[in-house]
Amino acid sequence: MSTTSDIYRFSKRSALALAFTGIVSASGFLWPFIFNAAHHQSRTQWFFWIAVPIALGLLIVELSNERLDAKSVALLGVLAALTAALRPMGAGAAGIEPMWFILILSARVFGAAFGFILGITALFVSAFITGGFGPWLAYQMFAAGWIGLGAGALPQRVGKYSIRGKSEVLLLVLYGIFAALSFGALMDLQFWPWALGSHTQLSYLAGGATSTNMHRFIIFHFASSMAWDIPRAFVTSTLLLFTAPTLLSALRRTQRRAAFLAPIEFVEFNERARQQREE
Repeated sequence: MSTTSDIYRFSKRSALALAFTGIVSASGFLWPFIFNAAHHQSRTQWFFWIAVPIALGLLIVELSNERLDAKSVALLGVLAALTAALRPMGAGAAGIEPMWFILILSARVFGAAFGFILGITALFVSAFITGGFGPWLAYQMFAAGWIGLGAGALPQRVGKYSIRGKSEVLLLVLYGIFAALSFGALMDLQFWPWALGSHTQLSYLAGGATSTNMHRFIIFHFASSMAWDIPRAFVTSTLLLFTAPTLLSALRRTQRRAAFLAPIEFVEFNERARQQREE
């Protein structure tokens, strides 16, 4: 029997598309440390227009490779809608974002490719609900995609032993904390160059040394974001701790019963009628 990780293993074409997407999106986040000349600042807005079509292109590649069949696409839509609907529940509260546990658990069951696409799709759908369209959306989409990718890539086994039960819950809780803190850091990274102007000790220094800008960003991040990142990590890890056993079981049962990617066989009407008469 194929395992979930076997079913959702990347094809070569998908791996290349994902690698290219990762390079572009990483450049969008890390440009203050890579392209730090002053005249590059105005060009970063192009990242939004480049990154979103690449993400959609990856989805098309996955569909054309038949890595997602009709049932998988339907499930993707349901989970994306659920994740997007949970996001506004924490609106206005410091770091309380109850959406991440659904993304992490779904990616754990259905794999890294599914998790990456789910993260991107869920944040895109949530923008319609919250009116959150803007140049920050692409960054949010890719940060969520990376979180889903990482959750799906977590090890299923250690040697001969499967990671299940309490050990799996612990693994997901630790990853949830890491993911929540990482999301905060990534969002600060795309916001920091524009946040403080150019005349403070924590401002992005156009044309400055990479080490100088890195030092300024780290201080800015820890000074401004812990009130958001720590509650996000606490809420995510708590939800994972209490819901993981039940939801993992339900998602795996759904995966088995829906028989994703299994060929659909149609029985001729006459043959079916004959079988019914024989019975």
